[in-house]
Amino acid sequence: MKAFALFLALALPAAAQEAPDPGALIGYTEAEGGSLRFLDKLTSDTGDVSLSRGQAAKFGRLVVRLDGCRYPTENPASDAAAHLTIIEEVTEAQLFNGWMLASSPALSALDHPRYDVWVLACILPEAPAEEAVPEE
Repeated sequence: MKAFALFLALALPAAAQEAPDPGALIGYTEAEGGSLRFLDKLTSDTGDVSLSRGQAAKFGRLVVRLDGCRYPTENPASDAAAHLTIIEEVTEAQLFNGWMLASSPALSALDHPRYDVWVLACILPEAPAEEAVPEE
């Protein structure tokens, strides 16, 4: 019984830290790109960038690639989930590879002493123009 309690004590914190895979969620739609925000904590420089799927941007010593961005189909403006790969340029070390949620950036965040990166939104397709109905 003690072994089972120890297993639960060790397994639960690890499971709680894993971000859900929005790709597995029903009702999400893949976007063509997403918007990200960067912060350099040392210089207080910030920047916003919009990336297409597969595109990368450089901010300071980081290279951030947007692998995908998904949003709820029923309410596109409500939340975004983006899969990012973040590499430190100098060492070419992979610092982050996973999903970030716009509504909960701390759930799955980049752990870096100098830089912060978070998801703002997916780039939504433009709504089709409504046809004008002639008045009688």
